[in-house]
Amino acid sequence: MNLDGKSLKSNFIRYIIPSILAQWVYSLYSMVDGMFVAKGVNEIALTAVNLSYPFVAFLFALSLLFAVGASTIVSILLGENHHQRACEVFTQNIVLQVIFSLVIALLVMLNRESFARFLGAPNQQTADYVIQYITWIAPFSCVYLLSYSFEILLKTDGYPKKATLIVIFGAVENCILDWFFVMVLHKGIQGAAFATSLSQATVIILYLHHFLSGKGVLSFKRFKPDFSILVRQMRNGFSSGVTEMSSGMVTFLFNQVILMYLTQDALVSYTIISYVNNIVVLSATGIAQGAQPLISYYYGQKSLDKCKSLFRYSLVAAGVVCTVSFAACFILARSIVDIFIGPELQALRDSSVTAFRIFAASFLLVGFNIAVSGYFTSVERAAEALVISAGRGLVLMAGCLIVMTRIFGGAGIWWSPLVSETACLAVTGLLLLIYCRKDTFWNQKERFEVFRTPKSAVR
Repeated sequence: MNLDGKSLKSNFIRYIIPSILAQWVYSLYSMVDGMFVAKGVNEIALTAVNLSYPFVAFLFALSLLFAVGASTIVSILLGENHHQRACEVFTQNIVLQVIFSLVIALLVMLNRESFARFLGAPNQQTADYVIQYITWIAPFSCVYLLSYSFEILLKTDGYPKKATLIVIFGAVENCILDWFFVMVLHKGIQGAAFATSLSQATVIILYLHHFLSGKGVLSFKRFKPDFSILVRQMRNGFSSGVTEMSSGMVTFLFNQVILMYLTQDALVSYTIISYVNNIVVLSATGIAQGAQPLISYYYGQKSLDKCKSLFRYSLVAAGVVCTVSFAACFILARSIVDIFIGPELQALRDSSVTAFRIFAASFLLVGFNIAVSGYFTSVERAAEALVISAGRGLVLMAGCLIVMTRIFGGAGIWWSPLVSETACLAVTGLLLLIYCRKDTFWNQKERFEVFRTPKSAVR
């Protein structure tokens, strides 16, 4: 990582802006599919794209689990000047993802009908659309995992701008292919899925060109499988994977609850809301991921002051982004809804706008929770990071959905995210307070021995 000659704040900005842009682009993949499917097929097909989203989110979450876990270890090793070992960890990570992706693809393709029902398809027509969509996603599981992982590790290698340019190239290609397959060739929802998968496959070639060319520090090296590194990697990356998967988990939960308490039309409303929610959550995630290799690098160098400063930068940046997002969504809710729903469905438009504005209030809190979780991940405090991520993505949200719908019925669905994020904020604040008071690294620069890198990481 080339961090010399620039201020800490400059390096922070240099890393988080490409990371945020990359997250936006990733969130656009499903959104673009939804937009073209809504216009080129029908609203039922749009619902099928939304129902299929948890599977795509699962692929990205698994990729992020491995990538952030590996990036944290690699960044620490680079900070400690163990370049050869960093390359071995990098290579083992890629091989593991290829193996996992092949298993996932096989399982899904052999159980497409039951998988579509599991995702929440309420009838056979919707189930058919879901099957058509995942039929052209599952076989490409490998490229979904590797594209996200390579993007993160390319930033760790010191090329954040290059990583973003590759991601943007893939997004532009996806838009063009979506238009061509759905609007020109009329291939429907299958065409949208194939367009997304093909664009993901293309960027893999660009990433491989970098890592095979020897331009950076990271490259493929012979490695001896190290189970201790795998455990450490998964422990470090698990909270980030849960954060990424939370969008898919929340979508799955909301789909089920909406079908119980509201009508199927409300799935269209939530599809629109979930697209925007993903952008906001991934923006905060982009800040955390952008800061992660920097914090981990200086953590490896035992530079306490720089770690603290980067943490403060992350909190401020996440707070600003999420506050602006809330204001923009509240003001532009009707304009955003109108992109997806035609004027002939005015009642659905109005109800969607109301739900959107209520849901958006949760954006005010999500940034702080994700930024703190990201910092804990960067300094290998996996337990704290996992508590925050799991709380946001599953435990608290599920509990709030149950309680709010029992009390307020269907209207309580849209208030659940705000209540959930508020509860998570209390937990996050408590964990951060305990950490700041008791942690030797945070309070005593000279007593870093508690956080020594395990011997297995420096062999």
